[in-house]
Amino acid sequence: MKEEYKKYQDEAYEIVEHASLEIGSRLPGTANERKFHDYMAKKLEEIDIKPVREEFSVAPRAGIGGLPYAGYVGLILSICAFIARQVSTLWYAMAALAVVMLFWLVSSCFLYRTWFDKFFKQKISQNTLGELVPEDGKYDYTIILSGHTDTSWNWKHSESGYWKKDKPIAALIATYGKVGFGAVCVIGMCLISIFMALIYIFGGELRQMWALKIAQTPGFYYFNLAMIIIPFITALGSWFIIAWNDPDENNASRGAMDNATGIALSYEVIKYFKENPDKMPKNCRIVDCNCGSEEVGLRGSMAFAKEHKNDDLTQNAWNINIDSVADKDYFEVVIKDDWQMCRFDKDLEKMFKDTFEELGIVSKTGGCIHNPVGGCDSTPMTRAGIKSVTFAAQNPMLTYYYHTFRDMPDRFEPETVGLGFEVVLSVIEKIAKFQEENGFNGVNN
Repeated sequence: MKEEYKKYQDEAYEIVEHASLEIGSRLPGTANERKFHDYMAKKLEEIDIKPVREEFSVAPRAGIGGLPYAGYVGLILSICAFIARQVSTLWYAMAALAVVMLFWLVSSCFLYRTWFDKFFKQKISQNTLGELVPEDGKYDYTIILSGHTDTSWNWKHSESGYWKKDKPIAALIATYGKVGFGAVCVIGMCLISIFMALIYIFGGELRQMWALKIAQTPGFYYFNLAMIIIPFITALGSWFIIAWNDPDENNASRGAMDNATGIALSYEVIKYFKENPDKMPKNCRIVDCNCGSEEVGLRGSMAFAKEHKNDDLTQNAWNINIDSVADKDYFEVVIKDDWQMCRFDKDLEKMFKDTFEELGIVSKTGGCIHNPVGGCDSTPMTRAGIKSVTFAAQNPMLTYYYHTFRDMPDRFEPETVGLGFEVVLSVIEKIAKFQEENGFNGVNN
């Protein structure tokens, strides 16, 4: 690392320590999330950049934060299954509940749609922006450096892997096994409820239809016998889903890696160019975007894209979204959110891969991954017409420190964050060169 970069590395790590140790957990829409925004706003003021706050409403439990509700539905259906053996009309209500829950689960928790937000308690979150323009005030394009300020609820099953961290296979079973078993039980109970309702609806009204024939088969007889035991099993699995997200704010993730590192690096890069105007890309504006409420379903980046859809912040714009830079063996560019069905910019992807090669970075992920679950802030940016990818240095497997209170700064070295700083500067140089040679060519995916 160049000697001139070291102070930015150390300052970035200090921001990480302050966020995780002094402020602590920063759940979406909470006072601690706002404290971190206030802290970063003051940091921007220290380098003579005016911070701009953009508030928006968020329903923290409407999306991933509400996953325990799916467990409660599974538990309710499991209990009602006993009663429905005697009161068959109860299957109709159970099926209706199952359909609503499954639609909410897919739309809100998997696809991050906001359709159900109005039915949940609202809180106020915010984005905090700071922009650095060339000394003459003229620019042709914008580079947005983004990270998210909030942290996740503590995932109990992931945290339990801490005690097996030296036995990776056992840790994976402890994490994925419980979650997978719980998901199968909840969804299975929903499908059983819908199936039984259809049997009684069609079996009662159309005596010669397939439903009545199914009800008279030996298989259906044995299925009814199995239903004496199945609800006990699904009730246990549903409890695993209920226990997934610890609702206690005091136990939430401290968010050192995810994502105080992203916030710190975005700030240090804009500070570097503020203090070294001669290194500033020609005709370029740089924006530090502190996004709120990412963990509840990318709400901050969605609000940013909506707020600026008609102004030049989404025109001729590049976004380097930085999300978790801590695991030194896993430097990578995230090129797609599989669940969101969104492919990120190929030009930026190549720039990151070339940078990894130039800096001699060897990653266990090969320097490139798809985001296998959930989503990242590059999705709303890409959909807004901004060229975007997400840069990370994080083990993509569910680990004991991912979304748990064990996400602390003493787990990783300042040098890893410093290398992340060097990567981002190198990519910005490539963006500037690309602009000069090609202009802005829009999202390439």
